[in-house]
Amino acid sequence: MNVTFNTGMVVLLLMAGVLICIECGRRIGLRRRKAGSDPSKSGTGATEAAVFGLLGLLVAFTFSGAASRFDARRLQIVEEANAIGTAYLRVDLLPEDVQPEIRELFRAYTDARIATYHAIPDLEKVNEENARAMRLQSELWKACVGACKLAPSPAVTSMVIPAVNELIDVSSRRTAAAQAHVPWIVMAALLGLAMGCSLLAGFDMAADKFRSWTHQLVFALTIGFVVFVIFDLEYPRLGLIRIEAFDRYMEDARRGMDGEVRPSEFIRKGGGLPGGK
Repeated sequence: MNVTFNTGMVVLLLMAGVLICIECGRRIGLRRRKAGSDPSKSGTGATEAAVFGLLGLLVAFTFSGAASRFDARRLQIVEEANAIGTAYLRVDLLPEDVQPEIRELFRAYTDARIATYHAIPDLEKVNEENARAMRLQSELWKACVGACKLAPSPAVTSMVIPAVNELIDVSSRRTAAAQAHVPWIVMAALLGLAMGCSLLAGFDMAADKFRSWTHQLVFALTIGFVVFVIFDLEYPRLGLIRIEAFDRYMEDARRGMDGEVRPSEFIRKGGGLPGGK
């Protein structure tokens, strides 16, 4: 399923619906004028203000929620990379004879986690890689618990097990965040209100006998653009607004397991050093 294409189709249909509703509202207004009633003096200003205000409130609510979830998903990528890196470093505390096996499990697990999100939007591949990651996660936990039992000091357990536990927890939080979206009823209400406001706008336009295509097109484009941005923020791996740039933190953590240390793009471009050095 091409979600990007479907989102574009929804937005195009919404814009077409907005234009149709404006035209319907205008024709209703023109009929009222022919019947001797002046739409501009019908005393419906309070109703229109309330409906348009509710549309603005709903747009702000959905946009704010989508932006917050977008930021949370980016931060969770960094959190998971840090959790994996910390747990991997603490393998040094375990007995040397079990370290190679556990390090290999860490490498395989990190590869599976990276592949899970790179597979989007292929849901079959996503489920396959996620199942592999969960299986490796279980093996990694058992291996670390068994290795801690062989450790000479109880302090090793208090250092290694919490780190591995955090690795598991953050992966669960990230999976849950990827599935968290604005409720469909809220989006339906937003689209319905957009249509209703278009009808009212068209009704008001009947006060002028000349049709203003500029106003109609600007209104339709504005509504369509806002809805498109909300959808893009909700699905940051499928649209124009992308989250893949933050995947480099997971990739850097994986390269670190092979002894390859590469500074992040931010540092290499001078973003974190005075004078850009």
